[in-house]
Amino acid sequence: MSAVADLRRTVAELHGELTRNGLVAWTSGNISARVADRDLIVIKPSGVSYDELTAELMVVVDLDGNVVEGELSPSSDTATHAYVYRAMAGIGGVVHTHSPYATAWAVHGRPIPCVLTAQADEFGGDIPVGPFARIGGEEIGVAIVEALSASRSPAVLLRNHGVFTIGATARDAVKAAVMCEDAARTVLLAHTLGEPTRLAQGDIDALYDRYQNVYGQR
Repeated sequence: MSAVADLRRTVAELHGELTRNGLVAWTSGNISARVADRDLIVIKPSGVSYDELTAELMVVVDLDGNVVEGELSPSSDTATHAYVYRAMAGIGGVVHTHSPYATAWAVHGRPIPCVLTAQADEFGGDIPVGPFARIGGEEIGVAIVEALSASRSPAVLLRNHGVFTIGATARDAVKAAVMCEDAARTVLLAHTLGEPTRLAQGDIDALYDRYQNVYGQR
């Protein structure tokens, strides 16, 4: 179970990135990670303060959301996370936030148009919007999968709710959440000066390919 113990520590520590980057308020938001080659998920406990989160408090559930290990109740979004892992191969992390700028776009049901090179790099185009769905069941997971299946974006805005991001790892999903909020803020500021011009699709494709396949250390 060393892999589970390692992920418990990683997921607990990554929640600090949500508070450091201003993506959550009070106890809202959550991060999960899938245990490699196991039908298990490590996820934040429900309603616990970020200052109190430790590796020992993380909850381990199966892909149906049933608690396997842990003394606390898992996140109220557990069914959502579990559905995403079951439906999307290769996903190792899921993050949910109510980050204010991105959620403002979600409230209006508006995708964030790709007007920034950084957005083309990370999201490969517009950040899409999914429909409203109630919390607690798989409906949000269904909305996430449907929206992301037609997009290269690792982030989706859900109407009147907030942001969900995915990644090959939990850290990748956290990065997507941070970058989504940054894009949402910058594009909203750009709108105060007038209607920004969306990047040409050819430029978006080239930027996305460079960032995903060339940028950084390989």
